[in-house]
Amino acid sequence: MRNPKNIEGMARFGINPEKALGITVPELRAIAKENKRNHDLAQELWASDLHEARILASMVDDFRVVTETQVESWVADFNSWDLCDQCIMNLFEDLPYAWEKAVEWSRRERTFEKRA
Repeated sequence: MRNPKNIEGMARFGINPEKALGITVPELRAIAKENKRNHDLAQELWASDLHEARILASMVDDFRVVTETQVESWVADFNSWDLCDQCIMNLFEDLPYAWEKAVEWSRRERTFEKRA
């Protein structure tokens, strides 16, 4: 599903193309729909360090088993606005401690942690 043209477009929008595949969000959503909620798969996807795999991880992870340790680890890995936004919208906003984290992160210095 790698798409070099999409990778070029991502770079123009400030997304680091180094570990990107150029897979669109609608394509990722279709994959997520097939895989349902799967915390173990999400952990493997995140560990791959691939841009779209990390977005997909946020789509398939199960907020009911996500720990604060995981959330802090993931937010420290954010390296683009779209990864940050997708993780927030797909997973973090459903966490029972989401508002607490939003307030905490708003005081941070690192750009994407603060954005989260």
